[in-house]
Amino acid sequence: MKIQYDQTDDILHIVFSEAPIVKDVPHRWNVHIGYCAEGLAEITVLDAKATGQ
Repeated sequence: MKIQYDQTDDILHIVFSEAPIVKDVPHRWNVHIGYCAEGLAEITVLDAKATGQ
């Protein structure tokens, strides 16, 4: 697992798998969940700090 936070753009990116993303699903306006063939691959949160995520 890899966690990255971009302070300039306020984006939190959590990677569970380096496998190619086959489906990207918005959960809310600022949360996107990426799925690979095996299941959950990554979560991206936009405006993470601003929204308290």
